[in-house]
Amino acid sequence: MPVSRRHLLAAAGSVLGSGLGRAAAQSYGQRVAVNGDDGKPVANAILPGEITGQIPTLHGVTYVGPRDPGTTLYEFFDFNCPYCRKAAADVVALHDGDAELRIGLVHNPILSPQSAQAAKVMLAVQRRLGSEAAWGFYRTVLGKPGRIDGPGALNAATALGVPQAEIEEIADSDEVRVALKSQMRMAADLGLYATPSYVLGNSGILGHPGARAMAKMIASMRRCDRLAC
Repeated sequence: MPVSRRHLLAAAGSVLGSGLGRAAAQSYGQRVAVNGDDGKPVANAILPGEITGQIPTLHGVTYVGPRDPGTTLYEFFDFNCPYCRKAAADVVALHDGDAELRIGLVHNPILSPQSAQAAKVMLAVQRRLGSEAAWGFYRTVLGKPGRIDGPGALNAATALGVPQAEIEEIADSDEVRVALKSQMRMAADLGLYATPSYVLGNSGILGHPGARAMAKMIASMRRCDRLAC
């Protein structure tokens, strides 16, 4: 059956309707007393190591930074989350300013079928061109105002030089569908019900605390393996 844009859009919507595994039992409060850039408390929790230890095994995660880092920050995001736009700029700044930090981008398109469409396109870019291209796609798409959907994501992907039909075919593949489902299941198992959310070590962080607050948490994690020492 020929792959079409209509097929891509319809197939993406089915991801959100599929089962995402067991509901997480994580309770987010102030496990560690940390505040965001706005001075407000940041919800956080200690996560089960047996679950966070599985994040590196997920397929389709976009990584930037050193291969053998001391610290890895995972962002779970949705392309149509307004807070994710601000977060993306801050995550890029963290990457640019911290040569020892590794960042992993994990899809959690919980807000709309259009978010799942865009996630599938980025996964196709990652699969076809690698993490550097997918990182550029993330920066470009979240750097623009307005809602992002399948056609918009396809336009951004084809600007990277890959024919649209090829991107559509990869985006509609079983590999991408399984990768997206597994990433969303991981977010659900960790109780990451807000976008963006983060995993830093065995700590889960709900919402975006801001660049300065996040940098402090990363520094504390390096010193004492906690969000604040």
